[in-house]
Amino acid sequence: MPAPLSAIPVHLLTGFLGSGKSSLIRRLIEQKPADERWAVVINEFGRVGIDQAMFEERDDLVVKGLPGGCLCCQLAVVLQASLVNLLHRHRPDRLIIEPSGLGHPAGLIEVLRGEGLAEALAVRDVIALLDPRRLEDPRARAHETFRDQLVMADGVALTMTDLATPQQVQAAKDWLGELWPHKRWIREAPHGDLPLSLLREGGRHAAGAAALGSPAHRAAREGALHSAKDAARDAVPAEREPSPGRPVREEGASLGHATLGWRWHAEDVFDLDRLAALLGELPAGLRVKGVLHTADGWKLYNRAEGTVSLSGTAWRRDSRLELIGEAGRLPDAEALEGRLAGCLDSR
Repeated sequence: MPAPLSAIPVHLLTGFLGSGKSSLIRRLIEQKPADERWAVVINEFGRVGIDQAMFEERDDLVVKGLPGGCLCCQLAVVLQASLVNLLHRHRPDRLIIEPSGLGHPAGLIEVLRGEGLAEALAVRDVIALLDPRRLEDPRARAHETFRDQLVMADGVALTMTDLATPQQVQAAKDWLGELWPHKRWIREAPHGDLPLSLLREGGRHAAGAAALGSPAHRAAREGALHSAKDAARDAVPAEREPSPGRPVREEGASLGHATLGWRWHAEDVFDLDRLAALLGELPAGLRVKGVLHTADGWKLYNRAEGTVSLSGTAWRRDSRLELIGEAGRLPDAEALEGRLAGCLDSR
């Protein structure tokens, strides 16, 4: 009989939308000791699930995607069940959890310290990612979840510093230095570069810190608990699969934000130039990401804070595109879907 699971180190990597969490996790995986098996749980606010396409599973790495809400509220019940199954099936040496950019760490920590998980897991330092440029937006500073993610963090990784000015980086360090409780460390992490030693040597997250909470997330979590009870009485519908030329559209809204996404059949191929031009026309404030089959190969598209990146990917299951923005500011779904259809390669 396998030994009981005990004190598996858990690292929470929080950060607002587009802060570079997935990129940082990829850099950490590159430093993984060969004799360790890691599990990575990726939560996306959007419903189609794209970030998991950035990771290639292998024997020593298990990647679990949980799209469609926040782990701390709407998906709390799903997270608990998924973690119990993952831990007993794969018995990882280390667990990394990437909450949604709109997720509040307090509710998530409550789940991890709850019944069925408290003995198996040891919540280590909570690490928040911060793009220094975002602090120049007054709406960011005033956003409850944005601020709480940083207040609750034990350490802060400053991402996108290669795109920020030295003045913006220093202003972020000064602002973080005024937060209470004080951070154990603040490190620049351009391109997601963060030493694994910061995770391995980190201590336990302070038990009292989880007392900080968000009324909006708490209300969403209570609503999700009621929904979960109702869903338990009904069969869970299977995920709709796209067919060639007929994408599946997914929409959602919560916590003042909305999502709009699609999944296309793997046989649908986009013209990369036309698609890139269309995505470039979308409003600047939108978070846009996708994994797409193009005539130039499979591509991972990522736009955050006005910066666009395009890279290759091993994903081959289907094409996916997701838009996230403030409620009421997304483009018309029908009109955009028609324009996206016009970007398909007709050859």
